[in-house]
Amino acid sequence: MSRRAIAITAAILFVLSWVFPVGAGIVRSPRTTLPQWWGPVDVTLAFLVALGALGVQVLGHGTLDKQAERTTYRVYRITLHAVFATGVLVIVGGNRINWADCVTGFLWRSWLFLYILPWWLAAAGLQSPTA
Repeated sequence: MSRRAIAITAAILFVLSWVFPVGAGIVRSPRTTLPQWWGPVDVTLAFLVALGALGVQVLGHGTLDKQAERTTYRVYRITLHAVFATGVLVIVGGNRINWADCVTGFLWRSWLFLYILPWWLAAAGLQSPTA
């Protein structure tokens, strides 16, 4: 498997893993509403995402260039707006969202995304063109 294919596979797993905290956040009682397989599949997928992130970091190690750094910086600047948007969502969503069951999933996935982004860009070869 090529570096790019592994990076894309890790990204797909990462996006799929977001379904679980979303599902846990929109139901009133996740322990009784969601199917029994929900929790074990969430944990298994989270483990695969963590392994994929580690693999991407290893694949991208030593290949970071200025373009990957610039692209990462741009994404970081854009992602900062998500902090404000999350605050708005908390105010608007209020107690219609089950925060206790979804916020940890959102937080660690967001942190992991931002942490491995430079290596993922290097492994996937998806740096933006120079300005």
